[in-house]
Amino acid sequence: MPFYYRLGDVPHKRHTQFRKADGSLYAEQVMGTKGFSGNQSILYHHYPPTAILAVEDLGRNEIALEEEGALRHRHLRTAQLKPGGDPISGRQMLLVNSDVRMGVVMPTEKMDYFYRNGEGDELLFVHEGEGVLETSFGRLPYRRGDYLVLPIGTTYRIDTGSAPTKMLVLETTGEITTPKRYRNEHGQLLEHAPFCERDMRAPQEIDPHDERGEFPVHVRAHGRLTRHILDHHPLDVVGWDGYLFPYALNIEDFEPITGRIHQPPPVHQTFAGPNFVVCSFVPRLFDYHPQAIPAPYNHSNVESDEVLYYVEGNFMSRKGIEEGSITLHPSGMPHGPHPGTAEASIGKKDTEELAVMVDTFRPLYISQAALAAEDPNYAYSWTHGQAPR
Repeated sequence: MPFYYRLGDVPHKRHTQFRKADGSLYAEQVMGTKGFSGNQSILYHHYPPTAILAVEDLGRNEIALEEEGALRHRHLRTAQLKPGGDPISGRQMLLVNSDVRMGVVMPTEKMDYFYRNGEGDELLFVHEGEGVLETSFGRLPYRRGDYLVLPIGTTYRIDTGSAPTKMLVLETTGEITTPKRYRNEHGQLLEHAPFCERDMRAPQEIDPHDERGEFPVHVRAHGRLTRHILDHHPLDVVGWDGYLFPYALNIEDFEPITGRIHQPPPVHQTFAGPNFVVCSFVPRLFDYHPQAIPAPYNHSNVESDEVLYYVEGNFMSRKGIEEGSITLHPSGMPHGPHPGTAEASIGKKDTEELAVMVDTFRPLYISQAALAAEDPNYAYSWTHGQAPR
């Protein structure tokens, strides 16, 4: 994160004595990235975070992929997937490469353990539901439309409450940041950025648990899952400060950039990750040149795969799309508006569409789980609209 934040109790000076009322020391933890040269925060625990009672191997964290075949545009109707599991075990990963794994989760169970991803940052987009993200940095309430950014190594649990929940999930192998072109040399978001630090919500309250017992934490690292049984509650932090922490940004706080003629997808960019970007398509005014065509032009994303997750509204350039649809337009072939949509867009003043786009700079592969939700006719929807017999 590009700004400093502090929550709870911390000593006046880092790496100095910080004692409890009984005279014992709090356990200091430096949590940083890129060795000691990246963003970091310092957390103060009731108990050493290293105190583990037992470890158990939970196996490889692998995703079964479809057998590779012909290059084509794909459409996945995630509404056809069955809900199940908790916010971690219920994740159904649909698109995968060496940089990012994308999928959805529609949990029906509560988490009875904590989780930590030791392989990269995570980004969760809340399509439906509201609840609380409980983390070692404190509690972060979330609502529909929130992006939740979780730095690598964050210990957390998601309390989804009683409302039905659906999230788009991105698991990465690196760091999720704001776009570099919107930041100055010090990391502050600039005036022309479509959002700013004021729109970001860090944890607002910290509830340190001073509890001994047996508490499971599932850790993803080195391609495997491991269960660690701690001898204390993992959310025992009494205070922390620094530049590394989870935060929320609601898609409604993304201010769209518009122009007289059609603007290219980079104006919608919200986040950057290792070899991918995330963009937000939000309600906005259409292009205002007297002869503008608001619908996007045909284009070839020669060096990237384009994924769109449709949240709500009427997406002007697509037919046959529904809430929760995911389209994949792979590199190597052009894509563009469906027949008739370019002409139909002329003269329209605005759009109410809401969607999340992910462009990857390495090819994506389809998981076997995704095939249950695939629309086989989508590849032919620019012509006759049905798969050939």
